[in-house]
Amino acid sequence: MSSYIPTVGIEVHCELKTNTKIFSNSVNGYGQMANALTNVVDLGYPGTLPTLNKEVLNLAIKAALILNCKIRPKMHFDRKNYFYPDNPKNYQITQAETPIGYNGYVEIEVNGKKKKIEIEEMHIEEDTCKSTHRGTKTLLDFNRAGVPLIEIVTKPCMESGEEAKLYLEKLRELLFYSDVSDCKIEEGSMRADANVSIRKEVSDPYGTKAEIKNIGSISNVKLSIDKEIERQSKLYDKGETFLPQTRRFDSKLNDTVLMRVKETGNDYRYFPEPDIPYVYITEEQINEVRKTIPMLPDERREKYQSLGISEVNAKKLVQNRSLSDYLNDLFEEKIDFKTASNLLLGDISAYLNKNEIEITKTNLSKEKFVELTNNISDGTLTSKNLKEILDTVMESDKTIEEIIKEAGIKNITDNSAITEMIKKIISENPESVADYKAGKDRAIKYLMGQVMKESKGTLNPSMAMDILKEELNK
Repeated sequence: MSSYIPTVGIEVHCELKTNTKIFSNSVNGYGQMANALTNVVDLGYPGTLPTLNKEVLNLAIKAALILNCKIRPKMHFDRKNYFYPDNPKNYQITQAETPIGYNGYVEIEVNGKKKKIEIEEMHIEEDTCKSTHRGTKTLLDFNRAGVPLIEIVTKPCMESGEEAKLYLEKLRELLFYSDVSDCKIEEGSMRADANVSIRKEVSDPYGTKAEIKNIGSISNVKLSIDKEIERQSKLYDKGETFLPQTRRFDSKLNDTVLMRVKETGNDYRYFPEPDIPYVYITEEQINEVRKTIPMLPDERREKYQSLGISEVNAKKLVQNRSLSDYLNDLFEEKIDFKTASNLLLGDISAYLNKNEIEITKTNLSKEKFVELTNNISDGTLTSKNLKEILDTVMESDKTIEEIIKEAGIKNITDNSAITEMIKKIISENPESVADYKAGKDRAIKYLMGQVMKESKGTLNPSMAMDILKEELNK
């Protein structure tokens, strides 16, 4: 197969995290009985008028800021006219000529190199109702009608499915951490379509475009783009052409399937929405919204690593918003953050997962966690001890000191006593010492095992390992 230059653009629809819908006071919710969250505005009754939800505007401004977009100070909404059962008004209120955000970017890292994925525009619009096809019938659920969306459209600047995947992961992370959206792809609150074409040379015009819709996960976005690049390459290799078309991703086939050929362009007859006045956005409003942006993922990772947390743990913390937020409340405390991160991602995470509970719903207060971390750091508690008392730590109101006392835990924390014990083990195991000095990794693990056995698990393993290495290297 000949080599081609792929060109990929992504369109993302993302539901905004508001209490009510964009133009009505119906609840913005998910998973309710069909048509329970509706009123006459959502149902498109004649004579009803839309009223813009101010929180939608604030969240859209926030999204524009985190996506490095320029913000339009004066904008209007437009009617996009089309006739389809999911749209009873026969038009959708959107933004065509004056999108709120434009000329932005999201930075990703591809193979160790930074790349800016350029955002052409970001506009606000209302969602349509949900159609469910059953045999020859189509059922309509208007709970989704009028849910506020932002549509984020990139320039055709990506060159692979991998770049598209990295972009979507970064976008989801930004929108989720800024509280713009919950970004639950499985619930449809973040949906992506991909536009794919290929060409031989950079100087050639863009090739014929295929749009891939209904992609249910970020990993499938990568897969569908790669499959589409492969399909188009095979056609071009045979000297064949194809018409612009819409395809969908079939997860059972792991491939794209033709939906329809775009023989003519759609004429949506856009015109300014007459029922909504022009919207003016001031610098003061933008600055007020800017103050509500929490610490974003890149800043968090950087901060964690500056506190001595490993890159792996920093990434894992950002993947768990509740643990990340919990740790952020401890920045002013005097604790070993490396130990703190190991605790949160290790035994504490295991407890939370097992009990299907958030850390904020447990009795592990900030003060209690600081005490726990310091006791692990200074050797008062070992990892073995922690496993024994963890349920009590997480569930009771008692302090760590009280829990340790009740459990009868007495560990050796005196360095001189630990050193004497280690010297004894070294003198009793000359062969393992010789193996260690010969560069055999297993030797130190064996010696460490003997130390822990001798102490009956009453030593802090990290502290004991440091002293063991020190004695062996003398």
